[in-house]
Amino acid sequence: MDILRGILGLAFLVGVCVLFSKDRKAIDWKLVISGLGLQVIFAILVLRTPFVYQGFQWVSNFFVQIIQFTDAGASFVLGNWPASTQVIDGDANTIVSVGFIFIFKVLPTIIFFSALTSLLYYLGILQKIVFAFAWIMSKTMRMSGAESLSAAGNIFVGQTEAPLLIKPYLASMTKSEIMCVMTGGMATIAGGVMAAYVQFLGGADIEQQRIFATHLLTASVMSAPAAVVAAKILFPQTEKVDRTVSVSKEKIGTNVLDALSNGTTDGLKLAANVGAMLITFIAVMAMLNYIFEDMIGAWTGLNEVIAARTDYDGLTLQYIFGLIFAPVAWLLGTPSGDVMLVGQLLGEKTVLNEFVAYGSLGGMKAGELFTDPKSIIIATYALCGFSNFSSIGIQIGGIGALAPEQRSNLAALGIRALVGGTVACFFTATVAGMLA
Repeated sequence: MDILRGILGLAFLVGVCVLFSKDRKAIDWKLVISGLGLQVIFAILVLRTPFVYQGFQWVSNFFVQIIQFTDAGASFVLGNWPASTQVIDGDANTIVSVGFIFIFKVLPTIIFFSALTSLLYYLGILQKIVFAFAWIMSKTMRMSGAESLSAAGNIFVGQTEAPLLIKPYLASMTKSEIMCVMTGGMATIAGGVMAAYVQFLGGADIEQQRIFATHLLTASVMSAPAAVVAAKILFPQTEKVDRTVSVSKEKIGTNVLDALSNGTTDGLKLAANVGAMLITFIAVMAMLNYIFEDMIGAWTGLNEVIAARTDYDGLTLQYIFGLIFAPVAWLLGTPSGDVMLVGQLLGEKTVLNEFVAYGSLGGMKAGELFTDPKSIIIATYALCGFSNFSSIGIQIGGIGALAPEQRSNLAALGIRALVGGTVACFFTATVAGMLA
């Protein structure tokens, strides 16, 4: 049953991409099949092959160890704070404690990982790893070399850092190639925020952190070919492209210390941006919930109806998201008892951002709201990407700064890239749900 529902879900997602395609007749169905096949192979290797899974666990343990390293630096500067707390709705002291943990544990992890990534980039280690993934995708999916490098780079770094690997080629890339770069950025997450999500989902339990680190890393790897599939359906390649895979020699910084300093500065900006976005988006959610629940729901009596028939208190934004995205959650393979919860998370991720959604997922997991652990796994994979409306502006600004000639194309392709990135994450969640 899981396999059949998964096939139905994949067919639905492909259909969505075909519906929004720029040129349906030009779709390369061999690329689509090989890309989905590569994603399934990645999933089987990681989730069902013991020695590969152990390798991913080793890398995941490294992520968890980074969190411990970060704690040492954060404790020296900010002092010691409790490693965990029990979340209880309405308890003001608990809410403050969660806030302190987010500021003093999650945000420092983003800063340190950004610095470490910059160092690995300077030393050329990251480029070699990216080249290996790029070569596999280039040979199996007949992509251009630049597309392959960008897609592979997004497994490890963010949507504005990965294009640095192909900076010399950006100005001359076709619209289809730019679409692939944008979609790849939206379908994956950066290593720094991945470490933060590990803390959201694993809490203070080291073993749980390792489990979710493995899932998040797997999701990022699987979403790379999925992003290419979605991008090439939405905007097929009709021009000839250079299939040579060649990593840019450009380095970040003049020496090791400069690379660490640049990475730290970039991480600080990212951490500040994440904190600011969460303040804004959660405040907007509270404002909209006041309008929907305290005004419309109270005046119409809908709050009582919803509370009597569901686990929601009333006409909240979370309830509306759950209602709209529940059918999609079911197609991804979510057990029927949890489709509203996962639907809510999909809505929060797409309309707001994945940070808000992972925060909600962590709270749901801690509150034991799910009827089936499989729902947590599917949600973890489905949320693992930067595909939200704010990313369109981030990419126009970030990639546009590297290639000003492409700014108009970046703006024109923004919505399609958002659709492609969202579908790619859902591809990954569907495949994971079939094998979980």
